[in-house]
Amino acid sequence: MHHQAEDSGPGGYAAARLRLLNEKARSGPPRRSALAGLTDAWLAGLFAAGAPGARGVSLVAVGGYGRAELSPRSDLDLLLLHDGNHPETVSKLADRLWYPVWDLGLDLDHSVRTPAEARRTAGEDLKVQLGLLDARHIAGDLGLTTALRTTVLADWRNQAPKRLPALRELCEERAARQGELQYLLEPDLKEARGGLRDATALRAVAASWLADAPREGLAEARGRLLAVRDALHLATGRATDRLALQEQDQVAAELGLLDADVLLRQVYEAARVVAYAGDVTWREVGRVLRSRSVRPRLRAMLGGGKPAPERSPLAEGVVEQDGEVVLARAARPDRDPVLPLRAAAAAAQAGLPLNLHAVRRMAAGARALPSPWPAEARQQLLTLLGSGRPTVDVWEALEAEGLISLLLPDWDRVRCRPQRNAVHLWTVDRHLVETAVRASAFTRRVGRPDLLLIAALLHDIGKGRPGDHSVAGEVIARDVAARIGFDADDVTVIATLVRHHLLLVETATRRDLDDPATVRSVAEAVGSLGTLELLHALTEADALATGPAAWSSWRASLVAELVKRVAAVLAGQAPPDPEEAAPTAQHERLALGAVATGAPVLSLRAQTEPPAEPSDDPEPLGVELLIAVPDQAGVLPAVAGVLAMHRLTVRTAELRSLHLPDGVDGSVLLLDWRVAAEYGSLPQAARLRADLVRALDGSLDVSGRLAERDAAYPRRRGVVAPPPRVTVAPAASRHATVIEVRAQDAPGLLFRIGRALEDTAVRVRSAHVSTLGANAVDVFYVTQEQGVPLPGEEAVAVARKLEEALRV
Repeated sequence: MHHQAEDSGPGGYAAARLRLLNEKARSGPPRRSALAGLTDAWLAGLFAAGAPGARGVSLVAVGGYGRAELSPRSDLDLLLLHDGNHPETVSKLADRLWYPVWDLGLDLDHSVRTPAEARRTAGEDLKVQLGLLDARHIAGDLGLTTALRTTVLADWRNQAPKRLPALRELCEERAARQGELQYLLEPDLKEARGGLRDATALRAVAASWLADAPREGLAEARGRLLAVRDALHLATGRATDRLALQEQDQVAAELGLLDADVLLRQVYEAARVVAYAGDVTWREVGRVLRSRSVRPRLRAMLGGGKPAPERSPLAEGVVEQDGEVVLARAARPDRDPVLPLRAAAAAAQAGLPLNLHAVRRMAAGARALPSPWPAEARQQLLTLLGSGRPTVDVWEALEAEGLISLLLPDWDRVRCRPQRNAVHLWTVDRHLVETAVRASAFTRRVGRPDLLLIAALLHDIGKGRPGDHSVAGEVIARDVAARIGFDADDVTVIATLVRHHLLLVETATRRDLDDPATVRSVAEAVGSLGTLELLHALTEADALATGPAAWSSWRASLVAELVKRVAAVLAGQAPPDPEEAAPTAQHERLALGAVATGAPVLSLRAQTEPPAEPSDDPEPLGVELLIAVPDQAGVLPAVAGVLAMHRLTVRTAELRSLHLPDGVDGSVLLLDWRVAAEYGSLPQAARLRADLVRALDGSLDVSGRLAERDAAYPRRRGVVAPPPRVTVAPAASRHATVIEVRAQDAPGLLFRIGRALEDTAVRVRSAHVSTLGANAVDVFYVTQEQGVPLPGEEAVAVARKLEEALRV
C-alpha cells in the first residue's frame, strides 16, 4: 500500500529542486540552506510514510548535509539511528528512504546504526567521527539524535589529546597527495591544502575546546570556496570538486566575475586564509598538548599554577617564547616602524614561526616607513630574504595581516596572481619569495649578495602590468630600490637585472654561442662583470624556483658557457670567429670518411663531463652525435626524421660546412648534435647510419613512418595549444638570418620544420632547440645558397611559409 506523502514526494521534490537551482536571484548560503531545507522536508515525508509514529528510530544528516550546506550536486550523507529493538521495521524503513534518493540519481552516503555502534565506529574511524560532529536531526525520535550528539561531542572532547594529532596527520597526508590549493592551476576545492576539508578540520579543532582557529576572514574564505563549488556543479552538471581549466571561464561567468584569472585569484586568496589559519591552529594545538604533558605533580611542586613561560631576547623588542617569536613587553609597534621587519628577520634567522597575536599587534600599529627607508630597515629586509627556507612561512605570516603590502605597495598587483603555464609551480608572489630563497644559497658566489636578493624578490614584479613584464618590472624595480634606500648606481644594477633576467637562459638555449654577435649583444646589455656575475646567479635561482622542468645540468652548462664567453668580452678579449676555427682531428677524420665512402659517417658517445656544480639532477648532459655527410639537399629533415623514428630527443643541433684539407675534393656538412633517449637506452650507431642512408636516398619514407606511429599512439586531447608562431630576430647575427619558431612540442617537430625550410631553398647553418614543458622554441640560423644572410623581405617570406607549413 502506497502512502500519499511518498507518492507526491520524489516528483514534487525533483521539480522544486530544479526550480530552486535555476533561480538566479538566490545563490550562495541562502540557496545552500534552502536546498537543505527542501531536502529535509522531502526526507521527513518519506520517513513519516515509512514509519508512522515510530519511536526509537530517527533520521540524521551528517557531514556537509548536517551543516545544511548542500551544493547543487552534493551527495546526501545520512544516518538512520535506531535503538536496536525493531530490526525488521528499520530495515524496511531504510529501503523506503534510500531507493527514492537513488531513483533521482543523487549520490548517497548512508549507514544504519544504534547509538552504541555509531559511537564505536566513530572511535575507530576519524572520518566518521568528523561527520558526526555536524549531526543534525531530520525526522523521528529527537531524543535519540540529541543523546548521540551529546555523547559524540563529549567523546571528542575527552579523546582530543589522542585524536587531534591523528587528524593533523590526516590533513598533512592529504596535502602531500593533493598539493596546495593556493598554487594549483586545476585545484581540487575540497581535498587540496587550504580547501574545504581543511576548513572542516578547523571546525573540529574548535569543537574539541582545546584550541581555536583565528576566526577573522575564515568564514568568508570558506563561503567563497563553497560558492565556487556551487558554480562548478551548475556549470558541469556533475558532483565534482576539481576546477578544470576548460570549465574555469564558465564558472567565472556563473559567479559574475570578469574571467578565469579573477576566479583563480579569489580561490587562491580564500585558500591562503584557510591554510594560514590551519598553520596557526595546529601550532596552538601542539603547544597546549605539550604544556598538558608536564606532570601534574611536578606542576604542584613548582607552585600550583602554570609556570611562567621562559622568554629569551632575539632582537630589540622581539623575544622567543614557547617556540614562537613574540613582541617584548616594552615593544611599541606604533613608535617603531622597523619592528615588523626586525621581528620577521629574527624569526627567519631563528627558524621559528611568528606568533599570530604579535603580527596582529604590529599590523594594528604599523606605519609606512619613510622614503628612503632607514638603513636598519633595509638591512632587516635583506636578513629576512637571505634566511633560506624559513623565509617562506615568516613572509606568509606578514602577508596574512597586510604588512607586506604596507612595506611594498607594488606587491598587491602580483599577490595570488596565477601563472597559466604548466612549467610554473607557484603564483607570481610565491615564485618571487621562492626565488629569493634559492638566491640565498648563492650569496657566497657574488660580490653583492644584497643586490642579488632584492633583484630575486623583484624580477617578476611587472607581471601585474600590461606589456612585457621585464620592461614594466624595470620601472617598478627602480622605484622600489630607490625607496628601500639604494644609491643611484645600485638602483641601476637592480633595474638591469630585472630587465634582463631572462637574457642568459634564452640566449644560451636559442642562439649560436659561436657567433660573435650573440656574445657581444649580451655583453652590451649587461655592461659589467659584477652585473654578469649577479645575473648568472639570478638566472639559476629563477629557474630553480620555477619548477623542475625549467632547469637541468644541460641548461646550466649552456648558460655557464655563455657567461664564460661574455666575461671574456667584458674583460677586453674579442670573441673568436667560427669561420676561422680549424676542425678538430675527430671532425676531420669523420669528414674524410664521408668523402671516401660518399655516404654519412657518424659517431655516438655519451657526455661524461661533470656539471659545473654538484647537483641532484639525474639528467646527464646528453649524448653527442657527430655526423659527417657529403654536402647535399635534405640533410636536416633526414637526420631529424631518423632521430624522431628512434625516439631520440634533440637538445641542440648544429650544422656547418667543413673546410677539407688541401688536395681533397668535395664538400662535407658536419652535424654536431646533442640527443637524449626518450625511453631508456640508445639505438646502435650502425642502425642509425643505415636508416640515415635510406632517408637521404629516398628509400625510407620517414614522414609515413612517423604518421603511422602517431596514428597508433594518439596523444591525449588536453587543452588546445595556441597556434605556432615564426618570427625573424632582428640583427641577431652578421653571418646569417635568425628565424625563431615557437610551437607545441611534439615528436617529429624538428623533422617537419627541416622539411619546410628545405622547401624554401635556404641553407641551415645551425639550429638551437629548446623545450620548456610543452612549449618548444627552436631557432635556426639560415643563409642563401652563397652563404650570406637573406634580404629582409625574403626572410619574412620564409618565416611566413614555415608558419603556414606548421599550422597544417
